[in-house]
Amino acid sequence: MNRKLRLLVVEDESPIRDGLVDVFVFHGYDVDSVADGREGLRLAQTGRFDLVLLDVMLPGIDGFEICNQIRQADREQPIIMLTAKTADEDIIQGLKLGADDYVAKPFSIAQLVLRVEAVLRRSRVAAEFAAIIRLGESVEIDTQNLSGNIGRKELSFTRREMEVLQYLYANTERPVSREELLTKVWGYARDLDIETRTVDIHIAKLRRKLERDPKQPAFLVTVRGAGYRLQSEVGTS
Repeated sequence: MNRKLRLLVVEDESPIRDGLVDVFVFHGYDVDSVADGREGLRLAQTGRFDLVLLDVMLPGIDGFEICNQIRQADREQPIIMLTAKTADEDIIQGLKLGADDYVAKPFSIAQLVLRVEAVLRRSRVAAEFAAIIRLGESVEIDTQNLSGNIGRKELSFTRREMEVLQYLYANTERPVSREELLTKVWGYARDLDIETRTVDIHIAKLRRKLERDPKQPAFLVTVRGAGYRLQSEVGTS
């Protein structure tokens, strides 16, 4: 018999925390919950959870610092951040620190459940793409170890960044739309109203790592009106 997937809810507002526990227990998960940031970090670092639902505003340590410390120890741990902060800089900060997704309060319970399922589905599916990605003459990326190099410069990637790269690399013959990336990489249903800036933020992060000039990308190019395309050779069309 397969074990139940286990979630950790780190949320200081007891009505929200208790509601999330009830919802996910109803959907078949084992759920632990905690209200304090320091205790949430301690539990998250045990590695016993398949996914961490992490509020931003917490007593003790805020969610951004918890996410940062989790990522320093484990680049694979799935994390979804829950935030009342909807400003771009707050969302960008969470994604830069390695969160797999963010959900703004107040949120739809049905949509949150779907997002949790999508992140868990991605984390359980073994990579079916190339183990090594080479771009031009100097960029080599190890998809399994989330690492790479440009000449002698070493690179590291989050799991989500690598999934974006792998999907684009597997579809180099055509541009890939933001909506397709949300569906195929993030795992969202096509009829969900999800903002595509999540994709743009990840593309910008990848360009800063891979491109000599991120403002004039040679590998990860924008195809106007169509999306993004990964070119393995500079100057290909």
